[in-house]
Amino acid sequence: MTQHQPNNPLHGVTLERIVVTLVDYYGWDELGRRINIRCFNNNPSVKSSLKFLRKTPWARKKAEDLFLNMAS
Repeated sequence: MTQHQPNNPLHGVTLERIVVTLVDYYGWDELGRRINIRCFNNNPSVKSSLKFLRKTPWARKKAEDLFLNMAS
């Protein structure tokens, strides 16, 4: 059963889509300046970023917030 979440702007948006969109929009250098975490600054890749963000709630929140600010 699929739940509708009209008040959740991230509903249906995967973490991978968030990271790819941020990288396309800002590039790795600017993304690393905006969110100062190692996976964005040292040898960045989508795969390593996803691995870190899935394990680290505070970093994931920062990426999601930046994505929402960029999209609005």
